[in-house]
Amino acid sequence: MKASEHFNDYVTQLIDGLVELDKKNLDLAVDELVAAYANGKNVFVCGNGGSAAISEHFTCDHSKGICSDTGMLPQVQSLSSNMSLITAIANDIGYEKVFSYQLNMKANEGDVLVVVSSSGNSPNIIDALRCAKLKKLYTIALVGFDGGQALNLADIVLHVKNNNYGVVEDAHQAIMHIMAQSIRLSYLNSNTIKL
Repeated sequence: MKASEHFNDYVTQLIDGLVELDKKNLDLAVDELVAAYANGKNVFVCGNGGSAAISEHFTCDHSKGICSDTGMLPQVQSLSSNMSLITAIANDIGYEKVFSYQLNMKANEGDVLVVVSSSGNSPNIIDALRCAKLKKLYTIALVGFDGGQALNLADIVLHVKNNNYGVVEDAHQAIMHIMAQSIRLSYLNSNTIKL
């Protein structure tokens, strides 16, 4: 298949995945993030592979991006970023604990966990969601494929129903941007967020 032919198919899949997204859940996720940011709660984000990169980008755009010109001070941390800590936990305890171990150290009741996982089945993502439930965190999952176990564990699920990793990851990246920009624009347009 020529790249130009694949391009058309890929873009169609990406558009379909975004159009079919449950917009009510998108609004609920944004509302929960706004409440966390306004009340000084921590928002933790994690993912593996390409999803780890999305969690890093989420941390940037939901920190610096939202903060610009708004006075908001989001407390956002990527659990995927400290390689020394991740490899120490993976080596000494197990890779499935690399995120939940950090949550146990850092998270408090009322904080938020955002997980990004194409399959929704990564053992460390599932362990993080279970840990978050025990610590009474609100959970948001960005998933693809059939949603995996995360579909039934997270409080809010943003499900891109596609089986192509690239399409799912691109959609998750767009969703992350949409959330950050809508939070910032809502504040700038209405100035109703109480800090």
